[in-house]
Amino acid sequence: MTLKRKSLDPICPLCGRHIPTDVRQSRHHLVPRLRGGKGGETVLLHQICHNQIHLVASETELAREYATIDALRAHPELAKFIRWIAKRPPDYYAVTKGPRRR
Repeated sequence: MTLKRKSLDPICPLCGRHIPTDVRQSRHHLVPRLRGGKGGETVLLHQICHNQIHLVASETELAREYATIDALRAHPELAKFIRWIAKRPPDYYAVTKGPRRR
């Protein structure tokens, strides 16, 4: 990937890495749709980052306590994940282990 192309890629607000157009990515509703966030603000994330959010927090917790990127980044388990994933290349993807938190 050239530096020019990299500079055009969006930045994942959770991990701070570039999101190349050819990697898994998804939109995260800051307030879950099932908790009143339908039509609300969304952010583009790496798929692995999005999976990790839903692994560590329930929909209710996301709506009540983690409805901003800053709050998500402050979550202890997500902070640990962010430190780990920041060392990986932008196209890194691995299956997220564990059941989704309900």
